[in-house]
Amino acid sequence: MESSANKSQSGDKKEKVTLNVPGMCSDHCAGIIRDSLNRLEGIKDVRANLSGYKVLVAFDPERTDPDRIRSTVEKAGYEVASVSGESPPGTHKLVLVVPGMGSDHCAGIIKDSLNRLEGIAEIKTNISNHKVEVAYDSEKTGQDAIRSAVEKSWYEVASVSGGARPGQVKLVVPGMGSDHCAGIIKDSLKRLEGIERINTNISNHQVFVERSGETPSTEEIKAAVERAGYEVASISSGEETEEAEEEVSREEFYLTRAWRRFWIAAVPTIVIMVLMMVHMFVQPIPGYLVIISILAFPVIFLYGGWAVHVSAWRSLTNRTANMDVLISMGSLPPFVIGLVGFVYPMTTFTEMAATIMTFHLLGRYLENRAKGRASQAIRKLLTLGAKTARVEREGREEEVSVRELAIGDIMIVRPGDKIPTDGEVVEGQSHIDESIATGESIPVEKSPGSQVLGATINKEGRIKVRATRVGADTFLSQVIRLVEEAQGSRVPIQEFADKITARFVPVVIVIALASFIVWLLFADSLRPILEWGSGFLPWVDPTATPIILALLAAIAVLVIACPCALGLATPTALMVGSGMGAERGVLIRSGEAIQTLKDIRMVVLDKTGTITKGEPELTEVVAAGGYSEEDVLTLAAAVENASEHPLAQAIVQGARERGISIDEVESFQSVKARGVEGRVRGRQILIGNRKLLGEYDVKGLDALDSALSDLEARGRTAVLIAEEGSAMGIVAVADALKPDSREAIKAMHDLGLKVVMVTGDNERAAKAVAGEVDIDEVLAEVLPEGKVDEIRKLQERIGPYVAMVGDGINDAPALKQANVGIAIGAGADVAIEASDVTLVSGELTKVVEAVRLSKATFGKIVQNLFWAFFYNMVAIPIAALGLLHPMIGVIAMVSSSLTVIGNSVLLKRSNITPDT
Repeated sequence: MESSANKSQSGDKKEKVTLNVPGMCSDHCAGIIRDSLNRLEGIKDVRANLSGYKVLVAFDPERTDPDRIRSTVEKAGYEVASVSGESPPGTHKLVLVVPGMGSDHCAGIIKDSLNRLEGIAEIKTNISNHKVEVAYDSEKTGQDAIRSAVEKSWYEVASVSGGARPGQVKLVVPGMGSDHCAGIIKDSLKRLEGIERINTNISNHQVFVERSGETPSTEEIKAAVERAGYEVASISSGEETEEAEEEVSREEFYLTRAWRRFWIAAVPTIVIMVLMMVHMFVQPIPGYLVIISILAFPVIFLYGGWAVHVSAWRSLTNRTANMDVLISMGSLPPFVIGLVGFVYPMTTFTEMAATIMTFHLLGRYLENRAKGRASQAIRKLLTLGAKTARVEREGREEEVSVRELAIGDIMIVRPGDKIPTDGEVVEGQSHIDESIATGESIPVEKSPGSQVLGATINKEGRIKVRATRVGADTFLSQVIRLVEEAQGSRVPIQEFADKITARFVPVVIVIALASFIVWLLFADSLRPILEWGSGFLPWVDPTATPIILALLAAIAVLVIACPCALGLATPTALMVGSGMGAERGVLIRSGEAIQTLKDIRMVVLDKTGTITKGEPELTEVVAAGGYSEEDVLTLAAAVENASEHPLAQAIVQGARERGISIDEVESFQSVKARGVEGRVRGRQILIGNRKLLGEYDVKGLDALDSALSDLEARGRTAVLIAEEGSAMGIVAVADALKPDSREAIKAMHDLGLKVVMVTGDNERAAKAVAGEVDIDEVLAEVLPEGKVDEIRKLQERIGPYVAMVGDGINDAPALKQANVGIAIGAGADVAIEASDVTLVSGELTKVVEAVRLSKATFGKIVQNLFWAFFYNMVAIPIAALGLLHPMIGVIAMVSSSLTVIGNSVLLKRSNITPDT
């Protein structure tokens, strides 16, 4: 084994990797993992976090790597659910906020542009929050080049951040207004040990500090800046979620800007439309062409219109084509052709140019607004957390920002307050509204030792809570991350649509050019089509000249085509579906999980903690020999109260719940490890199994044999009670069913699912539980490590349609093996990384909700894709045939995108709760 001293001398290079180990549930487990890793050459530091099931390993990349580290942990007998931080040396991450990236079509253009850069390792896009995450080799490219590539697309980059690097800290220093100030701050920070890099940005007063590890702490960094004479307004680690106010205010800013751009274009366009009606149907207006040209100029070339043309130009010079290219080509030629009317008498198209641009800007605004409704759930989550916390420090109560909380802080939570962060109640009792986590409106009772979640509401009573998780590790942060991952994920059915949208705009331009040439050359041969259409389409003019017909057809094709409808079909449905799930405590990790879950044919349920409560409970009391049930339970509870055995405590708790007072016991002792005895009220009481009481020649046992056999056949653990050598009765204990298990399994059957129970219990006990809830198949006496093989056998039997439901900790390997892994019921303690779906509450009915939600969401995706394909396949040929006026075309284009978004929002009306 390499000594710590040797390790510290093994070189200055150090990287970190974080492993998610669901089975690491005690200090004993963590110790085994540490010992195993410390035997591996090149390991510098190992830290375990039991609450998050995470192992943070610092290592020398020249002597070991993440694969060896993972393999070492697995050889120690622990499943590794996920590994993060495996980026090769020199690889960094960058997160860009791109407000204009509103559909998968836009995302595809940005990806194409970025992929042309050398050194790009991975690109992830999420249109719900307009973020692009780029992994890149810092030796081959940099932040400026990446930002420039996106802007050349043309998409505005609102902000750039260094991604979620554990060693990064961001400070906001309002007084840092010059490079001189920045230099002073850098000098102060460089004196701290462990600082690797410092970047300052005086325009937004931000300082980014990269540490070699977790030291120096954020408090030490803040103090160093303050010692330099500068106030620190806020400080956050690189892993923390973006401030809710910043996220929401940014969305509101871009929505307001879209609204302003529309109205600046709409006012002149409305005037143009009024003048056109007067000029055509009332009286010719002198200087009409001059007036409308002046009015149309700001619509086409200023503010909103100019942004469209710049976007189109940069997109074309970047060899990519976005929606703005079509609008620019559809509005500029009509305006320019309209100016020809000053020197050559011809039909003016100026009105058309202004109308096309205005309706396009209206569509942009309505899309942003509708997508805001579609992603309402994630925005709601971002605003749920508390902003401040009352903490007890040095005997005083003070209010601090939630961002300044540290693990171990004692928080004081008053009635009506939000709990600032995840923690454990250390003093006081109350009821907590956990509806934001579980979807259940009934407050949950909490007392010392109870776990509570940040952002839940204290309904009554003053409590003290010790913080156990802060920042990015909190339950709310994990949920936000999970929902964002789902909204940014891909659905397999989407791949075909992506291939089409990637080539959509160039194909439309070719069709528009072809339409122009064909109408210009063969207008007379095509006039019968126009004569037929003029009978029911008032805008069709068969007498127009070939050049007018060619222009109308080409422009109509350009403005009616809508790649955005295709690009919005899947993401908007995922936004709404994942948001609905989050509100109900059903967290779906990815679009792939949604598509797979809808086809599930078999659900495998772990028994303990899934079907049952996972803890023994008094179920029945049988009396005999003239005794009452109360007599039997009173004496049994008095004796068992002196025992620490879980079954004994279940009997005592059951007696208390039934209002029975617990008497004192004397001369208590264990009997041959098969029972207990003691004196209660001066009388000798013996409790044990049938064999033990038989050895003591207890009378009247035969009368209880029938009841005893019946209880054991139903999976109960039954003990006999005797008083002074005479049988009194039986007390039965069992791992009781959850209240909703029968209802949930019935609902699964109603969905056509086959339900299988897997357990380590003996077959008789397992079948007894299965019979109570109508399980179809029982797999008994299966050890935890054998569950993976059982899942594999079921998959071989029925195909890739098996879902596994377990507690997400001991069942992690089986959850990963199943086609869909569903972790249930552990709330903040659940090993989210091990599952495809996480159910926050312990209710089995949530499994049914998850299946129904997947079916409803996937159904909307299919509907959206069908509509988007159908619209474009029908609309473009109609436009090419000259039967569609461009003004009608641009309205139809806007309507197609809004229809897709609106259909996704209708998903909220779906009933996913089980039928009762």
